[in-house]
This record gives sequence, C-alpha cells and structure tokens, in this order.
Amino acid sequence: MVSRLALTSGEPAGIGPDLCVQLAQQQHQHQLIVIGSPSVLSERAKALNLPLELIPFNDKLPVTACAPGEMFIDACEVAEPVIAGRLNPANAAYVLQTLNIAADGCANNRFDAMITAPLHKGVINDAGVKFSGHTEYLAEKSESDPVMLLAAGDFRVALATTHLPLSQVAEAINQEQLIRVLTILHAELQQKFQIANPSILICGLNPHAGEDGHLGTEEIDIIIPAINKLKAQGLSLIGPLPADTLFTPHHLSDADAVLAMYHDQGLPVLKYAGFGQAVNVTLGLPIIRTSVDHGTALDKAATGNINSGSLHAAIEMAATMAAAQS
Repeated sequence: MVSRLALTSGEPAGIGPDLCVQLAQQQHQHQLIVIGSPSVLSERAKALNLPLELIPFNDKLPVTACAPGEMFIDACEVAEPVIAGRLNPANAAYVLQTLNIAADGCANNRFDAMITAPLHKGVINDAGVKFSGHTEYLAEKSESDPVMLLAAGDFRVALATTHLPLSQVAEAINQEQLIRVLTILHAELQQKFQIANPSILICGLNPHAGEDGHLGTEEIDIIIPAINKLKAQGLSLIGPLPADTLFTPHHLSDADAVLAMYHDQGLPVLKYAGFGQAVNVTLGLPIIRTSVDHGTALDKAATGNINSGSLHAAIEMAATMAAAQS
C-alpha cells in the first residue's frame, strides 16, 4: 500500500526545511507532501546547493511518489523573510498553520498520516501563543487525551505526564490518569503496532519505587492500585519498578513498552539508546502523527551538517501505522 503522508516543515529558521530538502533528493515508496513555504524551501535548497522542484499538491490525482529532486508541496507562506538560525516570533503563526493543514487533512482523509519536523516552543510562546508542544496542541485541536510515546526499534517508552515542570509532576499523577494512559497505551500497541498481548513495565515515581513508603507514598496510594485494577481486566503490567534498574536487559528483554512517570525519567535513556533513529509517536489521537526525536538545531540550519535518520524512521513508522489501520 502506498500512503499519502503530510510532512510539516517545522520552525523555518531551524533544520526542518533542510530535512525536507534532503528528503527530496531520494526516491520514496510513499507520497510525501511537505506543508510549508515554497520560498523558504527554495532558499534553503539553494543554500545547500541541492536541486529542488516543488510540485503543487493535488489530492484529486493518483497517489504517486516524486522523483529525486522533486517534492510535492501544500503551500503556506511565512509572514516575514527567514534567516537561517535566527528565530522570529512573526512567523510563529505560520508554524501553527502548517500543523493545522496537516492535522485537518488527516481528519478529513486527505492524508493518511502526518509527520512533524521540529518546531521551537519558545518562539511560539514569545509570539503570545501558549504552547507546550505538538502533543498538547494536537490533543486540544482534536479534543482528545493522547499519550506521548518514543520508539527506537522495539524499545518503546511512553509518558504518564509530558511537558510539565518537575515540581508539578507528583500532583498531576492520580489513579484515573494512570488508568487512562495505560488503557490507551495497551490498545494502541495492539492496534497500531500489531502486538496481540502487550507487556508493559511501569516505573515508580520515587527513588527505589518509594522504598515501601519510606521515600514517598505515591506508589502505594496511586500507582499500585491503578495497576491492580487494570491487571484484573487482563492487561499484562509489571510494576512499579525502580527506574534506575528497570532500563536494563533483564527487565526489557520481554517488554513491549515502558511507562515512565515523567519526561526526563524515561526519555534520556531511550534517546541515549537510539538517538538519531528514534521516533516520537502521539497515541490516542483520531489521526496518526509521528515526529523526529530532536529539536530545531538552529546552529546547523543551512549548513548541510545534519542527520536525517530520525525523520526517515518517523516516515516509515507513520506508513506502517497507516497500513495497519487500512
């Protein structure tokens, strides 16, 4: 099956446009449509000394891939000229517009899935728009309650909480929320990753998973009761386990996913193990969305010194997930 995949070009001053231009130099099995600015992409191709022919996207035509050096584009324009490496809040609305075009296109079956190049949260907030990340933005837009998961091959780490200050994490974790996250994670591993009976390891919140209540009681009061309720429904769950020993071959060898309690508990391990090849997946949305595992790398924009491995992995995972749901 050939999928029709939307790719947002990300922060225009970062490496998102570079990734798109590099992607256009290769032959692909699927139809990739970049959502972004023709002027930014053309200028970046010139800076990189790479050929680029932009072909206006028409969803009424057959699903076909581009030849090397060509790229389908669903165009929208920046508000002000872009200087590589230099953020400009005036272009924040453009970045959000690319997300809207891709997400709306997936919702109305114009696209089979969306892949996002990196954006810069800070400059969007500087423009006066409260923004904590792709996951939260797409959740609000689709009126859903998604789960953030990063995957590097068969190593998958989901998050109970996403982009929160550490001081707010403990307060954000409760039984209802953990049951929701684990239920979504279990169902999506079955539906989108084709794992019939997923085994999920669960981190404790506190050091040593609370040390029987001596280092915190969240495990006893919240995490264990939530796990027990879901195990009674047939889910294969193990935990809570101390996070400092959970990420070892002994535990991970038979696990399909890990649930970490907060962002920097699980993701540093996954990114160390698979950086440059890992994929960010938003579970629980009515659409398929994957992303790269890295940021905008402003200092590398227009230099050609970038690694596109994570983007290729994100594209392949989006296509695989789309095929699983077709």
